[in-house]
Amino acid sequence: MNGKKILAIVGDFVEDYEIMVPFQALQMVGHQVDVICPNKKAGESVKTAIHDFEGDQTYSEKPGHNFILNATFDEVKVEEYDGLVIPGGRAPEYIRLNPDVIKMVQHFGESDKPLACICHGIQLLAAANVIKGKKCSCYPACSPDVINAGGYYADIPVNQAIVDGNLVTAPAWPAHPDWLAAFLKVLGTKIQHS
Repeated sequence: MNGKKILAIVGDFVEDYEIMVPFQALQMVGHQVDVICPNKKAGESVKTAIHDFEGDQTYSEKPGHNFILNATFDEVKVEEYDGLVIPGGRAPEYIRLNPDVIKMVQHFGESDKPLACICHGIQLLAAANVIKGKKCSCYPACSPDVINAGGYYADIPVNQAIVDGNLVTAPAWPAHPDWLAAFLKVLGTKIQHS
């Protein structure tokens, strides 16, 4: 199998499951996944946060793990990557302020490369202006970001994903099976069962 080269952009307090699960699952099927964070190098870590749904008005937040980055932000050449993963959590709300992050995301949007975004990650796509005219999902509290960026908010169940062209989005980590399966399809990954 010829694996694809996938980039993931994170920051401190990225949602734990939303980076850990795609990072491991995409590698499991033969893809290379490079995870970067602004102002950090390979071997350094970001703290993660676990968002859970416990019946409150919004998600709860608990400390997660330390996720070790395996690529250096300043050394990445986005042209070399076949796809982009943007996890949610707290990171998107502040890494979207970094102009280099915005340029990276715009590259994937303008090149029509496969792009998987989940939960609060949509804040980054909205800031990069790559969802105009696209139907996408996200954590419901981020739906105004989708609408204000000219996208169409899809209010779907928390365990489902939606595809619009090269863009695969989902509300939150309970959608991982659907979201990752859809992203693999957009990437052109073939999995055979015997």
